Amino acid sequence: MWWQDLLWGLWNGVTAWIVFIAHVFGAWERFPVYDVDRVGNWYNLGFLLGAGSPVLGLLRGRGKG
Repeated sequence: MWWQDLLWGLWNGVTAWIVFIAHVFGAWERFPVYDVDRVGNWYNLGFLLGAGSPVLGLLRGRGKG
């Protein structure tokens, strides 16, 4: 179902930063950053939204106050 692919993509996108850093230091090699078995439009959209969410939060900056 499309919403399952979207949710898996979102989850994998959010956790991609943590898994990527672990891969750099040689840990968690059995956990892929991107799940190639779920490739599809909905999974890709969820992954991009999830992976971009920390970056979008940083770009927002501090509010005036």
